[in-house]
Amino acid sequence: MKKMCLILLAMLVLTPSAFAQWELLNDESTLNFVSVKNSKVGEIHYFKKLSGVIEKNGAVSINIDLSSVETNIPIRNDRMKTILFEIADFADAKITGTVNVDDVSSLAVGGTYSDSIKLTLSLHGVSQDLNSDVQVTKLTQQSVLVTTLRPILINAEDFNLADGIEKLRSVAGLSTISTAVPVTYSLVFKK
Repeated sequence: MKKMCLILLAMLVLTPSAFAQWELLNDESTLNFVSVKNSKVGEIHYFKKLSGVIEKNGAVSINIDLSSVETNIPIRNDRMKTILFEIADFADAKITGTVNVDDVSSLAVGGTYSDSIKLTLSLHGVSQDLNSDVQVTKLTQQSVLVTTLRPILINAEDFNLADGIEKLRSVAGLSTISTAVPVTYSLVFKK
């Protein structure tokens, strides 16, 4: 009887529908955004500290540490933290959503699928729903890669960031900084 119970337990654990929590691997993941100044100079920035999980039920939760913004210019990093993101009041941004765990679980290693998922971005005291077209790739039995198929356009005005962008523009002596910001991500999750 014990042997039968162990076999049934092993079968349950190994079935595709058995979906453990997946944790985001910060060192293998990126979240990038592009700023455009003076109407023609684009620069790529990113965040160094990301954390998150995909729960057993498919609930996704990702935290972006806004103090980890990296622009490759230390004074600009500091200005973005204090003037734009106002990290003293808004230390992080959160992304939540849901993925279909059956689709992820049924992938063979090396297999991919594309999906359009609804996400909620909470940033600077405002939450907005966004759609993200993604590609999911099963890297190993224990890890998956989720990447944007197309950039997500974030409008700074929707998150009360336009005033901060204007202050940055003035401090830096620029003629313009775009308030439409393309965002891409490449996220690796491991069981």
